[in-house]
Amino acid sequence: MYSLALSIIHILFYSIINLMPVNYYKISLNTYQLEKTPSMNAEAIFYASEALLPEISRDLSLQQLQNTASLPDIVSPVIAMPDAHQGYGVPVGGVLATHNLISAGAVGMDINCGVRLLVSQLTYDPEKFNITRLHQLINQLEHLIPIGLGGRHKHNPINFDLKEITGQGSQYLAKKGLATPQDIEHTEEYGCLDGANYHGLSERAVIRARDELGTLGSGNHFIDILKVVEIFDTDLAQKWHLFENQICVMIHSGSRALGHQTCLDYLKLFNQVAPSYGISFPNRELAALPLTSKEAQAYFGAMKACVNFAFANRQLMTYFVRNVFQKNFQDELPLLYDVAHNIAKWEVHHGQKMLVHRKGATRALPAGHPQNPKSYLETGHPAIVPGSMGTASYVLVGLPKNAQTFHSVNHGAGRRMSRTQAKKTIREDEFKQKMGETINNKPFYRIADEAPQAYKDIDQVVETLTEIGLTKKVVKLLPLAVINGE
Repeated sequence: MYSLALSIIHILFYSIINLMPVNYYKISLNTYQLEKTPSMNAEAIFYASEALLPEISRDLSLQQLQNTASLPDIVSPVIAMPDAHQGYGVPVGGVLATHNLISAGAVGMDINCGVRLLVSQLTYDPEKFNITRLHQLINQLEHLIPIGLGGRHKHNPINFDLKEITGQGSQYLAKKGLATPQDIEHTEEYGCLDGANYHGLSERAVIRARDELGTLGSGNHFIDILKVVEIFDTDLAQKWHLFENQICVMIHSGSRALGHQTCLDYLKLFNQVAPSYGISFPNRELAALPLTSKEAQAYFGAMKACVNFAFANRQLMTYFVRNVFQKNFQDELPLLYDVAHNIAKWEVHHGQKMLVHRKGATRALPAGHPQNPKSYLETGHPAIVPGSMGTASYVLVGLPKNAQTFHSVNHGAGRRMSRTQAKKTIREDEFKQKMGETINNKPFYRIADEAPQAYKDIDQVVETLTEIGLTKKVVKLLPLAVINGE
């Protein structure tokens, strides 16, 4: 009874806090800190240029950052990237580390939503990649890869075992001949997080995941055909086999219904049992438990299973994309790199082992960091940062100074409008003007919420961290054709 009463007091307290303005001050170029309140157990830092500063104040991002810093067992600082916007519990673009606490909300609904970049040996030719040809490629890809909410393979072309997939990730597909050794080396965590627990997944999560391996999903998930339009670091570009006007393919997707249902299942469980562990948190979306608890261990194992499913999901889509490019161009499309977004995993920072949660943020290890794959030890691994539909994307590399962000960078442009606001305010003529010559696969009324105007300026977002020496730009890409998940 005492624990329940205490929890109610905490909920009322944080409800009042959320209605109060969040104060912050500038500590250095593009770097701001929240004024610490009595509820905060860690410092809170966010990154924004002068141009982006108004964007982060439009929604509840800073209140959510403040709430995140109020979790117990939290390591300073809690961080919001320049693409930060209001999310579920933690702002999208949030990074936090703990010693012995895991938060299902701080990982998010789409566990291991991530992005990978495939690089061809093809040089852009406007005749070769004309409108007709691009539409043909889109149609061929959509024929092989189900897209949108509930998209699934009606006749699964790959006979796979879900338990094996969730246990081994991309490495399972390598055994089936659907991934190369380079694919595995060029995927974060080599395409598999150890310790996955299939039995921690609910029956509903498993049922929802059936036939969804190798599918794109909905929301901001996409497959883009792009070309390299600018090279910032010639040496790195050459080492990574990137060149001007190079045709590339970017895939952005996650664990689909498996991750979504798993997050829902454990948020409910965490909220139910938290009082018995003497744990309180600002709101149910930030539900967290000590990792020593059986419920937290069950979630951690289930989360890893979803992470592995997502790695395999992107890998199987890669197999299908390669089929199309082999058929049309006899090109093999090797994988440059695959990075995870929504994830929690053990890492060593500042000489301490920490559980780092990245919610809409990307790991970016600098040159010489021992956790880099062997092929990227000398350079640091590529950090893939997509823009919005119709705008630029970037390949970056982390610099040593980004140790202050737990070696993290932004994962994209970040929303500046909610989906509802975008549908209400963006006109079709504005959308077409912004898209320019970029081909897309859906009519405007079905993808208005993903219009470029709904997102921050990717150039400004990327420059925010580059300007202060946390990242280095390697190449910039522009889309030729976009398959949107809707």
